[in-house]
Amino acid sequence: MLTIRNIQFTKLLKAGGRLREFNFRKTSFEGNVFFNVDVTDDRGNRIMFRLQKEENAWKIIPQVLPEWITAIEPNLYDVVDDESNF
Repeated sequence: MLTIRNIQFTKLLKAGGRLREFNFRKTSFEGNVFFNVDVTDDRGNRIMFRLQKEENAWKIIPQVLPEWITAIEPNLYDVVDDESNF
């Protein structure tokens, strides 16, 4: 059984021309570690996606996401790396 440290945090990142609140939560499933991420769009709709570590780098699990999220992908990876190393 894989035991992971419970990590949950919120970061403000500039995306789509404004500051947005991104919520991160670390989870595991069948031996894989993920970060569930959620953020609201301009209309207040919640957008949820996952980051998975592949070959020592975090990647968004492919799905259709707004351009303002995909444009800041490297920033998301940096935030997760910074927070998960504690």
